[in-house]
Amino acid sequence: MSPSLAGMRIVVLGGDARSLFYIPALLEAGAAVKAVGFDNAVGLVPCELVGITEALLWANVLILPMSGLASDGTVGAQYADDKLVLTPEMCALTQTGLLVLTGVANAHLKELASNYGWRLVEIADIDDLAILNSVPSAEGALQMAMTESDITIHGSTSLVLGFGRCGVTLAHSLDGLGARVIVAARSTADLARAHVFGYHAISFTSLADVIGSCDFIFNTVPALVLPRQLLALTKPEVVIIDIASSPGGVDFVAAQRLGRKALLAPSLPGKVAARSAGRILGELLPRIIKKNYGGRGY
Repeated sequence: MSPSLAGMRIVVLGGDARSLFYIPALLEAGAAVKAVGFDNAVGLVPCELVGITEALLWANVLILPMSGLASDGTVGAQYADDKLVLTPEMCALTQTGLLVLTGVANAHLKELASNYGWRLVEIADIDDLAILNSVPSAEGALQMAMTESDITIHGSTSLVLGFGRCGVTLAHSLDGLGARVIVAARSTADLARAHVFGYHAISFTSLADVIGSCDFIFNTVPALVLPRQLLALTKPEVVIIDIASSPGGVDFVAAQRLGRKALLAPSLPGKVAARSAGRILGELLPRIIKKNYGGRGY
């Protein structure tokens, strides 16, 4: 049973199709909800659509897209008619102590939170959300790989970089499709776990020894792990899918110059399985909001 959000004034600022499926859960929990940036989704969003100024003056909770905020203040808004930008002047309209939820926050968003007294919560790394989201992320990565390649996953040699929540699900899915799975990880615990699961486990320092045999490479590490030196060792026909947070872990400029197919694919849950991913957020957001709003009273 979801906790009560009675008395909460929640603004959903931008976002993708996931919003259409988690907003009803917020309403069912008793919150008052308004949305900004859904001009082309009238009739699909079950709450009042308002302008950004009205929304910021009214809200005590602000939900930003999982991708956060661009360094110029642009808010990702799939259904907006015009570019949606959160300016410092707009931020000054908000109440001190505004609870702001996002997936990941860059330096610009963190600075805004500090300047205007927001309580910023990054939810992408919350365990239950990250684990549940790893399923649509993995399925989306596999879908992209199959679309971009002329061979099957079955019988391929597939390399997974990182063995965190997404890496584990990706490796399991690849194994289920009949791939030979190689996992690269840094910690000895992750390497041992990958070995127990039956994958070929290697450290990142050994990538040069195996990367030339890989048909598919899936990166989950948000740091540069595929520089030019390693990309030059890959097969010309390799397909690289990077699902790490932007800017990813691949030297994309080098990949292009080398003629390697490398695709950055953040926020896959909202693109390939919006209904499932939105319902996951609908289950978890009320609890996250209730926990982080604290004892301020409504």
